[in-house]
Amino acid sequence: MNRPFPLIWLALFLLLVVPTTAGRFFLDVAGGLMIIFFTLPILLTGLGWIGWKVLESRMNNCNTCGATFFNDVIQCPICGGMDFTKRNGKKSESKDSDSIPASTATIDVVAEVTDSEN
Repeated sequence: MNRPFPLIWLALFLLLVVPTTAGRFFLDVAGGLMIIFFTLPILLTGLGWIGWKVLESRMNNCNTCGATFFNDVIQCPICGGMDFTKRNGKKSESKDSDSIPASTATIDVVAEVTDSEN
C-alpha cells in the first residue's frame, strides 16, 4: 500500500490554523488572491463598457440605408447617401462643400428713405 504521508497535510493545516507568522502570511496571501479574483471581472467589465461607449460615439448611421460606419467618411459607403445620424440619435452636421459656419455668415441690411407725398 502506497499511501501519501499525512505529515505534509498536517503541517499545512497547522500553518493555517495556528496563529504563527507563517500562518498569517499564507492567510494574507490567500485573502489578497481572493480580492483579485473577485474584483478583476468587475474592472474588466467596466473597461469594456467604457471602450464600447468610446467606439459607439465615433459611429454614424445612414438614414437612407441604415448602415453603420465611422465618422471619418464623407458619404455612406453602402448607398452613397449624405444624410447621417449619430449613433446616439443626434443629427450630424451636413458635409456639403458649399456650406459655411453660421458664425461667419452676415446679413447686410440697407435702409432706404422714401418720400411719400400724398
